[in-house]
Amino acid sequence: MAVELPVKGGGTYLVNPTKIIALGLNYLEHIKESQSVDVQNFTDEIPEEPILFPKTPNVLIGPGEPIVLPAFLHDYNFTTIRTDHEAELAIIVKDRIKNISIEKAADHILGFTCFNDISQRNFQKNDKSGWFRGKSLDTFGPIGPVIVPPELIGDPQDLRIECRLNQQTVQSSNTRHMIFKIPEILAFVAKNFTMEPGDIIITGTPSGVGPLKDGDIVEVEIENIGVLTNPVADEPATRG
Repeated sequence: MAVELPVKGGGTYLVNPTKIIALGLNYLEHIKESQSVDVQNFTDEIPEEPILFPKTPNVLIGPGEPIVLPAFLHDYNFTTIRTDHEAELAIIVKDRIKNISIEKAADHILGFTCFNDISQRNFQKNDKSGWFRGKSLDTFGPIGPVIVPPELIGDPQDLRIECRLNQQTVQSSNTRHMIFKIPEILAFVAKNFTMEPGDIIITGTPSGVGPLKDGDIVEVEIENIGVLTNPVADEPATRG
């Protein structure tokens, strides 16, 4: 789903990526949460290179749109259904890139924005194929509220990042605590995949992830960008 966002400094941009590449386990404090999150391949080991996984473009929704918890989750015999928030800094790619250097990586960034990497933990734990389905359900990628060009963001490696659930702070960190920094991330992703203009890279979440339920309001705030706010709603049960 495409999302049109304002650009700081003027204009708008239609976010319509061919792919969304996400990083897992890129904050040390989040790695330490591995036991409470309890999903496949989530350990307390610091990764030697960025851990990548995809989110499909159908996840995208804009500010104010609802994160929908699918009704069919109740068809499974899960003891507890858990779908989590994850506050992240997103990079939007400016041009077609492949095999770029770390030193030149920043030249290929269109801008930065907030992202909420919604994650269905039961699927992440139980699906034999891994994290794919649990990360790519409809509405599982709120983005916004504005795209900030590199020249207006300040130091992207020194931005306060927070998540609030019903006005209570649940995640609070700074992008300086990323294990892999933004130029490394961009160069590594572009070594593995040809990235197209408008593609999105999300850079990992700090500690404090937790479950969402119907009626919640979740906010992701990143310094120099703003606040991305979305309600949470159960999908109505379908009737045959």
